[in-house]
Amino acid sequence: MYATLIAVAALWGAATGLLVPRAAYRFSVEPEDVWRDACPAGHALTGPGRGWLGSARCTACATAGATVAVHTDTDEAPDTGETPDAPRAAPWRRGGPRYAPALLAPVVSALGCAAVAATTGARPELAVWLLLAPVAVLLAAIDRRVHRLPDELTLPAAGAAAALLGVAALLPEHGGSWLSALLGGAGLGVFYLLLFLVNPNGMGFGDVKLALSLGVVLGWYGWAVVFAGGFAGFLFGAVYGLALMILRRAGRRTGIPFGPFMIAGALLGVLLGGLAA
Repeated sequence: MYATLIAVAALWGAATGLLVPRAAYRFSVEPEDVWRDACPAGHALTGPGRGWLGSARCTACATAGATVAVHTDTDEAPDTGETPDAPRAAPWRRGGPRYAPALLAPVVSALGCAAVAATTGARPELAVWLLLAPVAVLLAAIDRRVHRLPDELTLPAAGAAAALLGVAALLPEHGGSWLSALLGGAGLGVFYLLLFLVNPNGMGFGDVKLALSLGVVLGWYGWAVVFAGGFAGFLFGAVYGLALMILRRAGRRTGIPFGPFMIAGALLGVLLGGLAA
């Protein structure tokens, strides 16, 4: 039963992770924009969920590529009229260009979901962690690409975490406290807000909003887990920044996306909390 639970969680993570690349591509825009509506070649993104669900390949590009393949016998790339930002892989041979990495997200999501299932077991909060996992992977992917965390994801995630854990607290065998989760969200959110006010150039306001949901998740298992998960996020970010400086790929003033490290720290805190509960 235990092994089956982990396997199901891993499959859930992989399946939901496959949906992350397209959504991450659409959200990876400048702050003044909301999201993308077209692929790099300019074709409108369509499909289930108003174009949000699907693979990281453009159907229109694939169709156009197949048409070109029928009419050309040369190895020279045809003039497809793509924009300068369009992928340069040969779409007429590969069934359409891939406009976002497609393997990392499902692998990370599957491993993360399997890990929380292994430490949480069959307690009610496991369902909450599994539902929030793809959102966390999506936020990390967006922040890594464009150094921003969209309000359309961070604020609903905080509300969803609080509401879902409120339901979990009503079920038997749960391993945490809803009140502690709410206080953890408020505490970590205020802490990040103070960091933002002290140094706005070093901490984005999107990180403050992300801290709300991560604090709720960590607070479920108590203040010790909030401190551990929050500290781990800073530690991971510091190690990454130091490594970049050693490799001379960044300087002291180089901005790095902090969201992925906050999420990684929160994951470690949840694993520790699940083991201790």
